[in-house]
Amino acid sequence: MDYHFSNRVSGLKPSAIREILKHTANPEVIPFAAGNPAADAFPKDIIKKISENILETDPIGALQYSVTEGYTPLRNRLKKELAAKNCFTEGRDDLIITSGAQQANELACKVLCSDGDTLICESPSFIGSLNAFKSYNVNIAGVELEDDGINIEKLEAAVKANKNVRLLYLIPNFQNPTGNTMSLEKRKAVYELAVKYDFIILEDNPYGDLRFSGTDIPSIKSFDTEGRVIYSRTFSKILAPGLRVGYVSAPSEIISKMIVCKQVADVHSNIWAQQICDRFMETTDMNAHLASLRKIYKAKYELMAAGIKEHFSEKVKVTKPEGGLFIWATLPEDTDMMSFCKKAVEEHKIAVVPGTAFMISENDKTSSFRMNFSTPADEQIVRGCEILGKLTQEL
Repeated sequence: MDYHFSNRVSGLKPSAIREILKHTANPEVIPFAAGNPAADAFPKDIIKKISENILETDPIGALQYSVTEGYTPLRNRLKKELAAKNCFTEGRDDLIITSGAQQANELACKVLCSDGDTLICESPSFIGSLNAFKSYNVNIAGVELEDDGINIEKLEAAVKANKNVRLLYLIPNFQNPTGNTMSLEKRKAVYELAVKYDFIILEDNPYGDLRFSGTDIPSIKSFDTEGRVIYSRTFSKILAPGLRVGYVSAPSEIISKMIVCKQVADVHSNIWAQQICDRFMETTDMNAHLASLRKIYKAKYELMAAGIKEHFSEKVKVTKPEGGLFIWATLPEDTDMMSFCKKAVEEHKIAVVPGTAFMISENDKTSSFRMNFSTPADEQIVRGCEILGKLTQEL
């Protein structure tokens, strides 16, 4: 039968990351392509104890239908936490629990962008969000990403050159895929442009708690005085991605539309999982928990960075993230990056993600690829860097 798909999905393609991850089903493949939390970062015993307590004390509350906005105690706890960081303003903002930050970002585009409207983002950017945006037939304009964040001059030029700019999508902290962090100066400059040209900023911050060096930088949301910033976060990187619990703080008018859209999508996020997140925050020393995660990721990053320094060709440029999960490696411009990545996984059983997966258009050229240091075991990091290093020396 000849199927006719809607205009919204006919142009969508499978995630290149997911396609490459198929190779990691082979236990012999070193998973530099993933983005999963480290195996020893999961507080399994605590989650087990909390879950058992929930099912003993409030089983119906955990298993019954609930409200779309999310589990009230968790929402109140998160509002208080965000308010302390100037990321939630009582009387202006509201907060909704989502199925991960992915749904938060998808809902932001859905409620603010019509067909043909323009959404601007960093180039490269997170493929999951890009595919969500593309499903709403928006015009996506990519702007060059520099070591300290998006190029401000080119951002303003893109705003001027494109019609109906509604949304600017950014990952300021330890950006996926590059690992770069936006400077405070650029965060302020971005907000000033939003005020000047009247658009909304979608600030995605899934990795902010995983800073293992340097100094914290205030979020764009923290100096939003006009209700122009949507701020999305998630428990995926600090607790467990399988729980699928994210949340978004935004002006009440925007949240009210998100609630309606979420009602028709999935009714509400998993209440049992939300209760686990709430009890975890209530009963656990979060500062100590986050400190333990940072220690894990700092050690893994330093191990990979040392391997790269020892084995990679000096012609390969790599980012030096201060947190998060990723390193962005750039081969010499005349290198066939796709062939390099294909050879790595097929002949040497090392999976990395080709940079084209994160570009806005298929025509955008890049010689970069993404490496993840959180998922592989330490011995895999050591062996993988040695093998990849030999491949770079052969270029």
